[in-house]
Amino acid sequence: MKSVVSQMRNISTFSIVARDPKTGELGIAVQSKFLAVGAVVPWAKAGVGAIATQAAANLDYGELGLKLLKKGYSPQAVLDALLALDDGREDRQVGIVDANGNSVTYTGENCFPWAGGIAGQDFACQGNILVSEATVNALKETFLSTEGPLAKRLVTALDAAQDAGGDRRGRQSAALLVVKEKGSYGGYNDRYIDLRVDDHPDPIKELIRLLDLYNMYFSKTTEGEKVKVTPEIVSSMQEALRNLGYYDGPVSGAFDEKTKNAYKNFCEFENFEERLCEGNFVDKRVIEFLLNKGKA
Repeated sequence: MKSVVSQMRNISTFSIVARDPKTGELGIAVQSKFLAVGAVVPWAKAGVGAIATQAAANLDYGELGLKLLKKGYSPQAVLDALLALDDGREDRQVGIVDANGNSVTYTGENCFPWAGGIAGQDFACQGNILVSEATVNALKETFLSTEGPLAKRLVTALDAAQDAGGDRRGRQSAALLVVKEKGSYGGYNDRYIDLRVDDHPDPIKELIRLLDLYNMYFSKTTEGEKVKVTPEIVSSMQEALRNLGYYDGPVSGAFDEKTKNAYKNFCEFENFEERLCEGNFVDKRVIEFLLNKGKA
């Protein structure tokens, strides 16, 4: 891995690499003053590990690093091997977490200040060209104090890090990658969540918005989101469905087969299949979406 640092833009970045010990999910969240950072920094493989490679990023750290983790090498051993092979090691920054939650972070001496990182069980936080170390500290503290799914914890930590100072050159892109066994759409691979904001004035907020949409489209309805239909709700549904061309019956308030089929067709067209409920229940978020679209 020969150095090509003179030919590269530094990826002024802060990132968090982490594992959820309850689910085994592995993930990375990153923000940068760099176009399409999600195409460069995050690397992960379910059951193996997750890696963020940044600063004068060497993408071999991601690809080769995952191969070494898969062979059973510890994050520290992987890092040592990658650095030993790389003439540009002092220009690199990397965070590694393996499938057991072991972690390591590294910042080369030539990375532009503020630059540094913190690693612990199940996480590694790092950043360069930051306002101060408060950014990395916020990544750590927020991640450890936030509850919920790994994806939520990662983007919440990223948002707090930005509030603590962030990248001193500004903001441009952000990304979230979470992997788990057969986690993709249809279970074909391990790419569970892969969201990217390539160019945006507030990329972290946009990433949070995309994660909220992802959960709406691909997560099943929770008990708290279920609503039992009433004649008033059904009448509103029928009117909206009729305005959108899914329903041509009366606005009766009766949740009959014709209304159910129209609602089902709407959900399938809008990719809300995961949020179809059994019996006389509907999804609150889908109904809000339907009524807003029906009015428009």
